[in-house]
Amino acid sequence: MKNENTVQFQDGVIERATQLMSKAELEEKIADLALRMNSELKEPQHMLCVLTGGIVFAGKLMDYLTMPLTLDYVHATRYRGETSGDEVEWIVTPKQSMEGQEVLIVDDIYDVGTTIKAIIDACYQQGAKKVRTVVMVDKVHDRKAYPELAMDFVACEMPDQYLFGSGMDYRHLLRNAPGIYAASEQDQ
Repeated sequence: MKNENTVQFQDGVIERATQLMSKAELEEKIADLALRMNSELKEPQHMLCVLTGGIVFAGKLMDYLTMPLTLDYVHATRYRGETSGDEVEWIVTPKQSMEGQEVLIVDDIYDVGTTIKAIIDACYQQGAKKVRTVVMVDKVHDRKAYPELAMDFVACEMPDQYLFGSGMDYRHLLRNAPGIYAASEQDQ
């Protein structure tokens, strides 16, 4: 079993970071979120995992969900290994039909919202009957690209800092850091 303190990074990024939530605390938030989703979602859901960051959260969330699910993925990004980005780049589009489906988009973080808004729009363009969103983290700030867009299900809210761990990366690394960390100012 991996010790929570074994993830290392050669230049000290994780050592300088602040752990905002432990792995155990996050698991509890995910379990609580799933209970709410189970009570609200009775129809089969077409789960659309947003790669790469959403894969860890989707896997953990699926352990607790009880409604019938199909699973597909999309790979869209703005960051490309950096700590900021602009345009959405489509790397992989969904393979399964969304025509008439209730789609549940699962992503790691709702930050500015450009990527998830583009995915929501693409789902409706492909004939989805209903699209809902679930994110592990909703980053709290006033820079949302679409202020009227709220996520349907959120595991936790976090401050406006550069976050990594539990699927979220720091320059393509540290997705496996247990829990959620905020990078130090010097590493942003």
